[in-house]
Amino acid sequence: MAFLWLVSCLALFSAAYGCGVQKISPVVTGYARIVNGEEAVSGSWPWQVSLQDRTGWHYCGGSLINSGWVVTAAHCGVLLSDKVVLGEHDRSSSAEAIQSLAVSKVFTHPQWNSNTISNDISLLKLATPAVLGDRVAPICLADIGEEYVGGRLCVTSGWGKTRYNAFTTPSKLQQTALPLLTNTQCKTYWGSNILDSMICAGAAGSSSCMGDSGGPLVCQENGSWTLVGIVSWGSSTCNTSNPGVYARVTFLRSWVDEILAAN
Repeated sequence: MAFLWLVSCLALFSAAYGCGVQKISPVVTGYARIVNGEEAVSGSWPWQVSLQDRTGWHYCGGSLINSGWVVTAAHCGVLLSDKVVLGEHDRSSSAEAIQSLAVSKVFTHPQWNSNTISNDISLLKLATPAVLGDRVAPICLADIGEEYVGGRLCVTSGWGKTRYNAFTTPSKLQQTALPLLTNTQCKTYWGSNILDSMICAGAAGSSSCMGDSGGPLVCQENGSWTLVGIVSWGSSTCNTSNPGVYARVTFLRSWVDEILAAN
């Protein structure tokens, strides 16, 4: 009887905190720092994480994919001494009920290449599981082979610079809606630098910037959000006329599944 009760509770828990669904609804202009973005509704991107070093300095973003794992960019170079901070909106506030969790293991894609910035993905195993709730919840992962057409509007978020030459990053989480590009379209901007392990978005007046790295590019379908890209690289001046380049989750999904299954 106790076992059946536990199974029932777990089923209710999963239904309450399925991936890609927020308890706090986002409001996205044009969808309806980040350069030329806007402040997000507090708690509306519950999978967004801030990666911080031992001093509390935010250096990269990431996404919670289940209670025990976070995905980010390989180029972020996460250390075991760093912290994964969940449930945060305003980094200048001490009033938020954040979770600051240690990293027990870092798995970086074996074909990660810092010269070509290909396969720019790392998985972080948390030392203790995240406590899921209204402000902390996982994002769904794009499936292998899933197609994302050019022109589709998706959303990226982060605490990255709102101007490339800004001295500081914003304290409050920023967001912006961006259209996806096909890789053929993206090559008109970036040429042969665009590889199959990448997906592009933007060139429409807003952009990811330094400090957004590792964070999410998410697309919505049937009421839930899916992680399609991981903020990877782009214009050195965060030029909003150039598309940002993201690690393509559909291309990297099989490796993610292998690591999660083995660990």
